[in-house]
Amino acid sequence: MEDDLARQQHAERLLEDSLLTEAFESLEKELIMLWQTTASTDVDQRESFWLAIRLLERVRVHLISIVDTGKMAQILDKQHPYI
Repeated sequence: MEDDLARQQHAERLLEDSLLTEAFESLEKELIMLWQTTASTDVDQRESFWLAIRLLERVRVHLISIVDTGKMAQILDKQHPYI
């Protein structure tokens, strides 16, 4: 429980960090622009950019999942403190 709470708080700090948010948004915009401007014949490069965009989103979703897990652990602890 304490580990879940510590992870939740750390993930929340990261998600609320303006510099990290800026980095995610800037990188996503750049990758989308690069993906959109690749030549139609450059399948490998387009695929690489697309995968990078998806990976960036997976990192963000993972942090959100850690926050949600911590919140669920807190609710469970309140409802069933002896489990």
